[in-house]
Amino acid sequence: MKRINYYDIKKLETNDDVFNYLIDTLIESIYTWDYFTQFDKCISNAEKFKKELNLLNTLLGLSEEEIEDKLISIINEHANVKKALLLLIALRPVKLKETAIINDFEILTSSNKFELFTKKDILTKEEEKDILYFFKETGLERFFVNKEVSSLLDYCKGVEVGLDTNARKNRSGQTMESICERFVEEFCEKHNFNYIVQATSKRIKEEFNIELKMDKMERRIDYAIKTSSNLYLIEVNYYGSGGSKLKATAGEYKELSDFIKSQGYRFIWITDGKGWNTAKAPLKETFEHDDYIFNLNMIKDGVLEEIIK
Repeated sequence: MKRINYYDIKKLETNDDVFNYLIDTLIESIYTWDYFTQFDKCISNAEKFKKELNLLNTLLGLSEEEIEDKLISIINEHANVKKALLLLIALRPVKLKETAIINDFEILTSSNKFELFTKKDILTKEEEKDILYFFKETGLERFFVNKEVSSLLDYCKGVEVGLDTNARKNRSGQTMESICERFVEEFCEKHNFNYIVQATSKRIKEEFNIELKMDKMERRIDYAIKTSSNLYLIEVNYYGSGGSKLKATAGEYKELSDFIKSQGYRFIWITDGKGWNTAKAPLKETFEHDDYIFNLNMIKDGVLEEIIK
């Protein structure tokens, strides 16, 4: 690894010293309170079905004898009500597209119901039976008859909050990127460098007039910084817990570093999180191979300044 003044200041004399410092200064969390729930998105998603949910509100408290005919009537006049019904059981249409539903437990046959809930045509008699079977088997019929809630729109806002928790894994990556971008933006403004977020080969060509090959068609580099002398490509990620993915990630960034260096450009990997305590060996292997691997504390202390400027 290239020696720079930063390590002299920290009194880190060997690569082992530097690696141990990287591990010792991994941060425990990058989470802020807005990581847990994105309320604006949840409310917006529910409001998209406001009309349909208000129509379904008219069924609350009806008897089993009344509710089925009225439900079919509403659906035949407003086909999008079927998607609102899926939201009531916290199921996205795209998820239904991937999921077959068992029709008969005796012979374990199943079929996909995506088209049933997304088609705009008036229901056939067979489709009516399928919708009513769904309505009863999911527990929605009893939910409506018992009038478990007074407002389906308010209920669905709560459902959306629950569904939003599934996005937390992706948000940890977004949070890490947001934190790193603060340092990148400040650094580039100070030195009058240009940078691109989520840089593709096409964008790098358009913005910097540089031909860069990517190792994968779908590859997007988190940050690309253009200086007067070179192009620096930065990938960032955060791992709060361990897992098999960490070893694979470390291996991937060895190969990516070689691929970028073979074109004459520089690769920087910024990673953090206590998860690396469970995968020190693969991280150290990549650390000894790549030129630049840092954590957030090292970036905060100004290590980019000494490398790139």
